[in-house]
Amino acid sequence: MKISLSDSLALVLITAWVGGLWAIGYLAAPALFYTLGENRQLAGNLAGTMFTWVAYLGLFSGIYLLAHRVARYGLNAFKQAFFWTALVMLLLALFGHFGVQPMIAQLKAQAMPADVMHSVFRDRFATWHGVASIAYLVESLLGLVLVFKARS
Repeated sequence: MKISLSDSLALVLITAWVGGLWAIGYLAAPALFYTLGENRQLAGNLAGTMFTWVAYLGLFSGIYLLAHRVARYGLNAFKQAFFWTALVMLLLALFGHFGVQPMIAQLKAQAMPADVMHSVFRDRFATWHGVASIAYLVESLLGLVLVFKARS
């Protein structure tokens, strides 16, 4: 069976998006905090930059995957778990990047020059960071579903 260029691109984007989620969230970011130890502010800034890149990759990938699925399967795409999984992942990426991250950035800016974790904004920061972490975890787990449903 010959695979089309658009199908190949869809598989590459699934691999990049889900691989990026797992590599950055569960390998690179923890390694930064471990390696930089005392300099948690620098680790957080570097991790934040990486999460931004993963979010942009997710936004592009999600939009392409949804459009590709509809183009390939028409209205039947709306009956597929793949479509709904990709849509929820895209919505989580949007929520994280445009909803939660600006709030976290604002709290960090308000705490300056102190580290936000040593400021009066600590509790609000911790709450929003927890919300972001849960959304990211759900997106990552849904990514596994996307991988398993990619060929269906």
